[in-house]
Amino acid sequence: MGTLASELGSWQTRVIHHPLVYGDANLPAGLVAFMRERLRWDVFFVMEHADLRRARDGEHFRRAREMRRTLLTLDRDYFDDRRFPPTECGGVIVLSAPDERALSLLLREIDRHLFRFTPRGTGADEPSAHDLPLAGRKLLVYPGSPLRAEAGR
Repeated sequence: MGTLASELGSWQTRVIHHPLVYGDANLPAGLVAFMRERLRWDVFFVMEHADLRRARDGEHFRRAREMRRTLLTLDRDYFDDRRFPPTECGGVIVLSAPDERALSLLLREIDRHLFRFTPRGTGADEPSAHDLPLAGRKLLVYPGSPLRAEAGR
């Protein structure tokens, strides 16, 4: 028997047709509101949990995987594969843009090309809710980054 998060993880992704994201402490609160309200993502935001606000990056990395969520951050430290092995990650997206407006535009692209991507010929009538669509991968997303290529993988 695992933890509550590990036991409910696969059930959660079948029931919820929204991307499951783990937002670490460096994301602006306005961006989290944008993800929830405009994009309709299910966002676990660490700043809303007193016990996680000051947690180390390793704790966030582990919890995101345990909770079956893609880790979303502005912190490039997650690209250190020795500290954060890709084989142990549920997917990491590192955003890089000059301001919150540009970050919001990046999130729209991520939503369209990664989280809501349905391969041709699947017959899906609605956007698919992927079970950790970036599992084992880390992605740097910046204005002009090639997200369409990622969606095809």
